[in-house]
Amino acid sequence: MGDRDHNTPLVSFINWREKHISERQFILLLSLVVGVLTSFAALLLKWLIEKIHYAVEYGIDVSGWTWMLLLFPVLGILLSGLYIKYVVRDDIGHGVTKILYALARRNGRIKPHNMWTSMVASAITIGFGGSVGAESPVVLTGSAIGSNIGRLFKMEHKTLMLMIGCGSAGAIAGIFKAPIAGLVFVLEVLMLDLSMGSLLPLLLSSVTAATISYVITGTDSLFHFVAADQFSLDRIPYVLLLGVFCGVMSLYFSQTMYRVETVFGKIRKNSLRFISGAVILSTLIFLFPSLYGEGYDTIGILLSSGKNMDALSLTLLDNSLFNGQGTMLIIYLVLVMLFKVLASTATNAGGGCGGIFAPSLFMGCISGFVFAEMLKYMFPAVSISTQNFALFGMAGLMSGIMHAPLTGIFLIAELTGGYSMFLPLMMVSISSYLTVRLFQPHSIYSMRLAQRGDLMTHHKDQSVLLLMRIDSVIETNFISLTTDMDLGQLVNVISKSSRNLFPVLDASGRLIGVVNLDSIRNIMFRRELYHRFKVERFMESPRARLAITDTMDAVMRKFDDTGAWNLPVEDENGKYLGFVSKSKIFSTYRNVLLEISEE
Repeated sequence: MGDRDHNTPLVSFINWREKHISERQFILLLSLVVGVLTSFAALLLKWLIEKIHYAVEYGIDVSGWTWMLLLFPVLGILLSGLYIKYVVRDDIGHGVTKILYALARRNGRIKPHNMWTSMVASAITIGFGGSVGAESPVVLTGSAIGSNIGRLFKMEHKTLMLMIGCGSAGAIAGIFKAPIAGLVFVLEVLMLDLSMGSLLPLLLSSVTAATISYVITGTDSLFHFVAADQFSLDRIPYVLLLGVFCGVMSLYFSQTMYRVETVFGKIRKNSLRFISGAVILSTLIFLFPSLYGEGYDTIGILLSSGKNMDALSLTLLDNSLFNGQGTMLIIYLVLVMLFKVLASTATNAGGGCGGIFAPSLFMGCISGFVFAEMLKYMFPAVSISTQNFALFGMAGLMSGIMHAPLTGIFLIAELTGGYSMFLPLMMVSISSYLTVRLFQPHSIYSMRLAQRGDLMTHHKDQSVLLLMRIDSVIETNFISLTTDMDLGQLVNVISKSSRNLFPVLDASGRLIGVVNLDSIRNIMFRRELYHRFKVERFMESPRARLAITDTMDAVMRKFDDTGAWNLPVEDENGKYLGFVSKSKIFSTYRNVLLEISEE
């Protein structure tokens, strides 16, 4: 049986590959495969959402359909929640946060079921009208594909992290037809450091995924945009002000979502969470029908050329409580903008599965439109295009919410074909990002991880410490003592040990003190004292104790605070496990640093 296991086709292929294909060439091949698979995953998810959406809206002929549409999102949340609870049996929400955690704490390992489970759940949620986006689930899917392909071929930890990046880049490029945005997303949001060795695989995955999407769905951009007028330098102050406004709205979005999720997280019963989320979502959709679904229809309307305010009012206010009241359009849009984050949070917290890409684009488009209209109302002499500002707002909100200005710039340019607006897109994105950073140092994806100390960053020192594990630096070659041993027995132990530190344990294996060789060096050869003194006389309390659950950042702080060279480690029950020494940490630190810094 063992011989057959060692001669499986996969093992044979791995052995053949190691002899005939270099590591770099094979990584490029894997990145190509990941790009193909993630593109098809993105296309499949979009197809599923469209089919479910079509069945819900057009395949069911029910009189009073507007009332039924209030029930469809609730049904989607219910079905998605039941699917997750009884089929998946695992938490698949917060897709990008899970990727960041896998990079920091799971050695680049993402569970195999994530290659498909979040796609099914999000298709049900969004297809039935949930107020979230499909992009984060497909990014998790792409990252899981990359991780598991790397694991299948026994790739090392560093390559697994790169494959996750390739999967994420391919997913973004595939679903948005935005290869550059896929690349910079990995750099900014997943915080993977680019090197010459990793740049080409990421580009290959992005371009491959985008090309397949172009071939299958055509070359049209996701949103049709034609610049109403060319950008002129006299509008720079207004564009910068829009960026500040987008930064404030990004802060509102992130903080509101964080706090509402915290409130929902305190509800222990799944049924009560579902009811709460369903009531909130249905109420909001009843009041503001624009909150139904991803919101891409609303974005398309606001970006389309030739739409005057009367036409916009007729289209956007249809079936709402504001129907027929065109003068209330701006107030309606402001309320929709403010309540979108609550609708999205209620969708996910109630049992649905979706991301914040679409909500951020939706809020950003409305923010830019409302800002421009208010500016024209207050300063009638100002000549600006609300259509252009709606485009700028999308970049501003995405940059602020994700703390990713480059992603916001390139994604909006690629989504809409608005390359002629690159300069104002850059201004809005950067000013939005700088504004939100004044109040919130972390993005919505990394906020909770940063609080727990589980966030990988571009700060090399912190990233190395995060990749290290305390159990990998524990040394166990210390001979333990008991309090009833005398000096003679202690000297005998010392003669057999290569260390100058000795833990003193009780009967249950708990550490009660340590004996340092320096404290007995002056009497250890005085035989007349061997039976007079006990170990308890020489025992000292350790300067600090480390827990097996401590992060390496916390370990280093304890070393700095105490000035110790060795500190004992205890398990969750307080039992002694061994010692951690500074020299071991420095040695491991150097090895990890070399590993993540290699080209």
